[in-house]
Amino acid sequence: MKTLKLFSTSLAALCALFLTGPIQAQAQAHAQSADGYPNKPIRVVVPFAAGGPTDVIARVIATHLKNSLGQPILIENRTGAGGNIAIKSVATSPADGYTLLFSSSNIVSNPAMQAPFDPIKDFAPITYAAVSPNIIYVHPSSPIQNVADLAAHLKQKRNPTTYGTPGVGTTPHIACEGLKMAANGEAIHVPYQGAAPVVNAVLGNQLTFGCSALPPTTSHVKAGTLRAIAVTSARRSAVMPNVPTLAESGFPEVVADNLQGLLAPAGTPPAIIDKLHKAVAAILSQPEVRDQLQNIGFDLYATTPAEFSRIIAVELERYTQIIRRAGIKAE
Repeated sequence: MKTLKLFSTSLAALCALFLTGPIQAQAQAHAQSADGYPNKPIRVVVPFAAGGPTDVIARVIATHLKNSLGQPILIENRTGAGGNIAIKSVATSPADGYTLLFSSSNIVSNPAMQAPFDPIKDFAPITYAAVSPNIIYVHPSSPIQNVADLAAHLKQKRNPTTYGTPGVGTTPHIACEGLKMAANGEAIHVPYQGAAPVVNAVLGNQLTFGCSALPPTTSHVKAGTLRAIAVTSARRSAVMPNVPTLAESGFPEVVADNLQGLLAPAGTPPAIIDKLHKAVAAILSQPEVRDQLQNIGFDLYATTPAEFSRIIAVELERYTQIIRRAGIKAE
């Protein structure tokens, strides 16, 4: 027995000796992995169509990130399945910092509808870059002038009410379903693959109303080609201070903002995550960038990876409860 015990102890020590080298080497590689990073183009996947808010802010950051990192930043708009196709593709990409995801709130809302990814286990958060309120809008020829008119329209039975959003389970969809329930009304949801197509559909008078993040609508509302009815955020937008919130218009339970964040596949070396976060934070602190993004409706944050991780956990729980209560299901 003593011989066996001695042999077991010796074997354990030998295994530890062999394993220590690779572990130390791996740790050193992770610590130093950002030294030569990046040495080739970085691909940033956006799960919405070009022209939408997520695409807009991703492209602004990418333009400046190219100068910061010295490599091209390639934006890839990959639509479909409410963003699940794009998000899953990044989750299963190599964790080397060369494939990133710039996501909206679908990173935390889609999992409540059996999405093929886990936002906590499958991703390494880089930064919660910004948030934008959602806005409800109509064609200027519409008889709907305000939230009271919209609520009344949801209750009428003469003509079907149709509304467009960037997709099933997006925060605009969640907000509109919440409004529909609170108003005891009915409406037919028409999902699109991004905010820009929704705006175009309302401009073409093809829908009763649209709901999307504010940035793609700003110029149209200011020009009078769209009429803003309400924002779905907790407070009014500084860009459109005359547009009321749904909460102050009699629907305090309907609040849904639109987060914008940068993430990498889980397992991406912390040194790379830190380098990317610092680069994006520096970009968003530049006065000209802040003015450009704030003027179209973004509130900027540039949180640390740890802070973004906590936000994801909180928002995941919140949207899971809302979606289940509203009975929203993936199509």
